[in-house]
Order: sequence, then C-alpha cells, then structure tokens
Amino acid sequence: MNPFKLFTQPPAQPPADNLEARVIAALRTLYDPEIPVNIYDLGLIYGLDIDPAGTVSLSMTLTTPGCPVARTFPETVAAAVRAVEGVSDVRLEIVWDPPWSRERMSEAARLQLGLL
Repeated sequence: MNPFKLFTQPPAQPPADNLEARVIAALRTLYDPEIPVNIYDLGLIYGLDIDPAGTVSLSMTLTTPGCPVARTFPETVAAAVRAVEGVSDVRLEIVWDPPWSRERMSEAARLQLGLL
C-alpha cells in the first residue's frame, strides 16, 4: 500500500454544469511569474462574467505595469480559459485602476506567502 496515495490523487474537478467554477479552476492553474501564487488567489482577476452563450469576460491586472510578462501573459490567461469545456469565447481586458495591492490577495494566498 502506498502511504502517499492520498497526496498523489488529482484535485477534485468542479461539477460539469458549473462553468464559472471550471473557469476559476483554470485560472488557479496559472501563476504569477514573480510571486508563487496562482493569479486568482493573488487577486489579479478583478472581474469575471459569463454570458449564456459561454463568452467569458475577464478584467484583470498585473502586480505592476512593468511586469516582465505584461505583453504575453494576458494571452496565456485567455488561452487557459478558452480551453475550458463550455467556453465559446474569451474577452480579456487589462486594467490598472485600482492598482493591485496585497489586500486583494485571498487569505490562503497571504498564508502561503507568510503574510498572516
């Protein structure tokens, strides 16, 4: 018997009928290149809306306007969301107002970074 089997199981997948949960799960697979926390819990996603046709509208920011991946990362995010079954299109807008701050991070992210 493998004593580590519990830790090697894949994470539970959101229900197939909950598109928003599956989009959030996809966003949680993407990590900021400078901070080892996923972009959803880091608080970089400012808005998420899904219309009945499956078009996902996202507004997001980056930790700083000078982020080294500012030109390429938005397409990485859009591609990850586009890959979610049930998503028909992705509209992603980068916003800078309000600026990102640590207060936007989830409690889990702050705990992970030792900020609690």
